[in-house]
Amino acid sequence: MGTKPRQRPEKLGQKLLQIRHALGLSQSELLWRLGAEGFSSPARISEYESGVREPSLSMLLGYASVARVHLEYLIDDDIVLPENLPGNFDYQRFKQKSRA
Repeated sequence: MGTKPRQRPEKLGQKLLQIRHALGLSQSELLWRLGAEGFSSPARISEYESGVREPSLSMLLGYASVARVHLEYLIDDDIVLPENLPGNFDYQRFKQKSRA
């Protein structure tokens, strides 16, 4: 394991805020849409949006799914979010079906 800190996306917080505003959601409503209302709080969403805290991978996947964009849109500083959100990427289409 290296001693260097990992690189953090500089624009992540502003992209998360942009998503919430584009969808017209409060922080509490966003938590509900993310399915995280029992696991997180509006204060945590605020920390993500201000860049104080970085969301987990599962939370980032939730944001991408709610915004209907590829995850790369969130984590790559060189990619700009689409002007119209939600986008048209459908995560459900790519989820594996159980074999039961």
